Amino acid sequence: MPVELNFLSLLTGCFATPVAENPTVAMVEAAYRAMGLDARYINCDVAPADLGDAVRGARAMGWRGFNCSLPHKVAVIDFIDDLAPSAEIIGAVNCVINKDGRLIGENTDGKGFLASLKTVIDPVGKRVVVLGAGGASRAIAIETALSGAASITIVNRDAARGKAVTQLVAAHTSAAAEFVPWQGKYAIPEDADVVINATSIGLFPGVDDMPAVAFSTVRPGLVVADVIPNPPRTAFLKQAEARGARTLDGLGMLVNQGVIGIRLWTGREPDAKVMRGALEAIFGV
Repeated sequence: MPVELNFLSLLTGCFATPVAENPTVAMVEAAYRAMGLDARYINCDVAPADLGDAVRGARAMGWRGFNCSLPHKVAVIDFIDDLAPSAEIIGAVNCVINKDGRLIGENTDGKGFLASLKTVIDPVGKRVVVLGAGGASRAIAIETALSGAASITIVNRDAARGKAVTQLVAAHTSAAAEFVPWQGKYAIPEDADVVINATSIGLFPGVDDMPAVAFSTVRPGLVVADVIPNPPRTAFLKQAEARGARTLDGLGMLVNQGVIGIRLWTGREPDAKVMRGALEAIFGV
């Protein structure tokens, strides 16, 4: 009998702008190869005005799913069919799954960050400070609070956005929620256990940029995390390390949310070590 041939690849990718510096493609395609899948992950630079067309195109071409990154995590909700419970609470989507033609929005950012955080510290009972109030901040604040954090403090320059995140935490979790206006250099409270940069400050090409934090208030033993994967060792983390903090780079969050995404798209479990290894090879970690 002749061998049945199939030249139709499983398609996934990312819609964002800018997207050229997003290394997700390298780790996801490494996972696909290790899994023996004929699958692709394509970075697509999509302007905000073109997001609806991009989503309709992915649906028309039968993409299995896609990620959404800045600035599309909230706007994409208008173009998909339904939301998973976590995405509905958070109000932001970073992963879309095509289920028999219906596009379902999920949020894996917070879950990915939480899995990474737990390799350094158990958030149960801890006091957590989150810098920023965008989509990543919302996801991290909710998932960390749901995991048992005692309190979540949101620090942001835009008061309305910052208060919206604290109200979200208060409405859906048992953690204490507080908003602090970001004015000048933020002084980290003495009782804080974890500080997370959930902003895009420090992302390539702005590798020398740092969140406005009073580093004199960073103490030994404090856990300082960054969501930025490129570069992994941001200027923010280097400065915190110099003060004796325990640091957590953005590669862990990226890998773990990628693991969840691949699981949702394929129904199979990828090798997280292969994915992390692909990123470390790129960045020379």
